[in-house]
Amino acid sequence: MIKKLDWYIIKKFLTTFFFAIMILVVISCVIDYSEKVDNIVQKKAPLMVVLNYYKNFIPHITALLFHLFIFIATIFFTSKMAYKSEIIAILSSGVSFQRFLRPYFIGASFLCIISLVANHWIIPLANKQRVAFEDKYINDANYIYPGENVHLAYSKNAYVYMKSFNFSNGRGNSFTAEKVNGTMLSEKLMAEEINYDSIKNTWHLHNVVIRKNDTLSESVTNVPEMTINYPFKPADLNKNEALKEALTTPELNKFIAVESLRGRENLSMFYVEKYRRTSQPFAGIILTIIGACIACRKIRGGSGFHIALGIAISAIYVMFMQLSTTFSTKASLDPLISVWIPNFVFAIIAYLLYRRQIK
Repeated sequence: MIKKLDWYIIKKFLTTFFFAIMILVVISCVIDYSEKVDNIVQKKAPLMVVLNYYKNFIPHITALLFHLFIFIATIFFTSKMAYKSEIIAILSSGVSFQRFLRPYFIGASFLCIISLVANHWIIPLANKQRVAFEDKYINDANYIYPGENVHLAYSKNAYVYMKSFNFSNGRGNSFTAEKVNGTMLSEKLMAEEINYDSIKNTWHLHNVVIRKNDTLSESVTNVPEMTINYPFKPADLNKNEALKEALTTPELNKFIAVESLRGRENLSMFYVEKYRRTSQPFAGIILTIIGACIACRKIRGGSGFHIALGIAISAIYVMFMQLSTTFSTKASLDPLISVWIPNFVFAIIAYLLYRRQIK
């Protein structure tokens, strides 16, 4: 049963956490607006559209630091309780340290469930509108997400390449389509320009050169214009990293499956995003235990020392997470392992601190 002591600690935990998040949201919105105000005014974004953007921006920025603010909130209110000798009174009354940690675990688990649901479904839906606003009013309209050298494998033995592609008008240049049989290049099609017809869902090529090779002979054909129904659309060429943030987990799984069939090589960042949505909420529980163990003792430095220590540990966690995910995207480390390594390491630290406290 949840008793008065549990409700007392849970209430302090949640109120401190949501107050800290509220401050974070206000500061983040002010900083973000100050950075984007020139573009917003220049492109005359309507007030309601701007307000809707920040309605979707709030879940995004909250999710980034959700688990870390759980940690900071834990240290802050626990340190205050220790400073007022409340923890000494609780433990002196016969309450074991394991029993003392129960409300912390309940509060952290509640926030973990909220974060899990939000990460997998709610925040991606908000990110869709946020990214759409930034594309329309903040980013350059002619910005080409993939940059140069756009590659796509649309079947097992067929590949396309473009030097660049403009998503605003559906045009690309220096287009190449290759068909490979085993190790032999059987056909290579080259076009100076390619346009996408969104009504007919076809691609229109200009100044085309087709080279075919059947091992015995080779032919070259020049065609001024031609239309081909390739099984991909401009959206399939978009490798913008923000795309992964705007997909719910079922959509992300479907996207990864489709891209894998097309032979896309580097999907690590999408796997990292998928697994991060689950690992990050559980980090909040681990960091809560660490924070409670660190801040439960009354020391000379008081709350200031505990908070400074909490911020330092938070920075180490973020650095550890960035390092492990970089190894995944750049050095072929398994994405599942990369996003859970920080949790495993800090779980060991939490256990050691817990064992130290119960002695």
